[in-house]
Amino acid sequence: MAKVETSTLPDESQKRLFVRQMLEDVQALERMIREGWIESGVRRIGAEQELFLLDNTLQPTNTALPILAKLPKESFTTELAQFNLEANLSPRVFGGRCLSEMEGELLHLLELARDAAREVRTQIVMCGILPTLDQTHLGLESLTPIPRYKALNDILVGLRGGRFQAVIKGLDELNTHHDNVLLEACNTSFQLHWQVSAEEFAPHYNVAQLVVAPLLAAGANSPVLLRHRLWHETRVALFQQSIDVRTEQKVQRGMRQRVSFGDRWVKDSILEIYRDDIARFRALITTGEDQSPLEMLARGEVPQLKALRLHNGTVYRWNRPCYGISEGKPHFRIECRVLPAGPSVVDEMANSAFFFGLMAALPAEYGDVSKRMRFDDAKANFFAAARYGLHARTTWLGGRAQGVDTLILDHLLPLARQGLRSRGVDGADIDRYLGVLQERVQSGRSGAQWGFDSLVAMGEKGRVVDRHRSLTAAMLERQKDNEPVHRWELAPLSTHASDRDAYLTVGQVMTTDLVTLHDDDIVDYAASVMEWEKLRHVPVEDRDGRLVGMVTQLGLMRTLTHSTQDGVPITVGEVMEKNPVVIAPEATTIQAIEAMREHKLSALPVVRDGKLVGLVTEHDFFELTASLMLRWLKED
Repeated sequence: MAKVETSTLPDESQKRLFVRQMLEDVQALERMIREGWIESGVRRIGAEQELFLLDNTLQPTNTALPILAKLPKESFTTELAQFNLEANLSPRVFGGRCLSEMEGELLHLLELARDAAREVRTQIVMCGILPTLDQTHLGLESLTPIPRYKALNDILVGLRGGRFQAVIKGLDELNTHHDNVLLEACNTSFQLHWQVSAEEFAPHYNVAQLVVAPLLAAGANSPVLLRHRLWHETRVALFQQSIDVRTEQKVQRGMRQRVSFGDRWVKDSILEIYRDDIARFRALITTGEDQSPLEMLARGEVPQLKALRLHNGTVYRWNRPCYGISEGKPHFRIECRVLPAGPSVVDEMANSAFFFGLMAALPAEYGDVSKRMRFDDAKANFFAAARYGLHARTTWLGGRAQGVDTLILDHLLPLARQGLRSRGVDGADIDRYLGVLQERVQSGRSGAQWGFDSLVAMGEKGRVVDRHRSLTAAMLERQKDNEPVHRWELAPLSTHASDRDAYLTVGQVMTTDLVTLHDDDIVDYAASVMEWEKLRHVPVEDRDGRLVGMVTQLGLMRTLTHSTQDGVPITVGEVMEKNPVVIAPEATTIQAIEAMREHKLSALPVVRDGKLVGLVTEHDFFELTASLMLRWLKED
């Protein structure tokens, strides 16, 4: 959808002017609602598709701008990172063949994007989080060079003190830090739009809050992040943390994050959300001076409400209220942001049919949901769905607890079918799309579950990087057939991408699952650990993860005959090499091999910003060479 352009970093006078513009926009919107300016009597739907751009090694590539230059501007736009694209689908009246028409348009736009991408040696994949992403892809060189994005990054980095953290516990545990907002760009989504009148907004918004839990459970497609197996929909956890700029004091006070589910049901009006967000969240970026919306109303003109819309675009509710103008008429939309991109177009359309059907049926079927269910239960359902997918337990109306799969199959799917029929949606479309969703839930195989199952099936074969590259390769190949994910074969360990290009950098080869020591560990402990784990080199780090030295098997052997001095055990800090040669994950494998030869080393610690992120050894290169030779011999 249309984005409001912004200035660069605002000064204090610009901020004050922007706040005044926002307040005047709110006053204008109050009047528009009161006087009946907001469009009613029509139901439109729409969607936005976000995409990942891949090179021939199936890693993200910053080719968005040259691809966009070849695509129609009314349908495609930029995202925060240059390895993402966004396609905007046309709004259409809800009814008839609207769903199959939406699918046809989406397939057409994807084909346009793929054709343009091929010209710059790029491929396109739909997934919530790209399995091959790592932190080397998240430098500022990947930020799209548009003032709006740079301003947002600079402001959020300043508010956060230059350090963003993500701590997510799933099957694995991820604890990572980053120095810019590009962790947010790890997420791509398929966003749905549902137009409502001013009078309908509150009951429909509350229904949207209610149904996103089962919707997300069925549609989860983001099981891994930075090669860690985490939640079924890891986007939820990552997005909330990736732009969290609260201070420790504000966290302790319970201040809401900018990315949130919300805290309460809406009672009467869209204005409740706008006012609450303005009160809680300061303006981050500003737009140029606009015409007075009140003066425009007095002349009978429809105002853009640029300041209000811009601020709303920096507060990321999972169901976001939207003001827009279509064919000269102002309208309200509920933007559902919970769904990830993929796994296939038909899967996305099945999710859409489920959401739109429930939105059509439940306001009348359930009445005022705020009187039938605690908001905290709806919120808990949402996070359970994100974490556990179709394995989640939910609490529904009346306090009844049940599995989300049972809730969908026994209760919600019939209601979604009823809702679509009530709006005259084509029967064949209803059967096709809700049939796909029903089969997916019955099989228990969402996109996320397919990803988890594929990694389990690969076991310990190959390197971790190979397994995640294979997952991406299978996803890319299966999407071309537009078959639903529950019919996909599991991803095999493969060599889809160019082997030479797939191992160009140290970050692609290094080991990240490390045993490390601290400088105050005793040498006997170090020797035991190295013997047990069969290690020849162990990095030494401080409590903050900064590399302070390196211990080798040979170095320890020289000290074990006298591991105490005057009865006091000798420590690792006394025997370690204190200034080891290091290398960055972005360095090429050739540079690593040359450094090892020059310094007569068999291992190099891999360091980013002083922090230990991995280790690359001569054994890694021997193993890689042997693996590639075997593959090439088999191919011949």
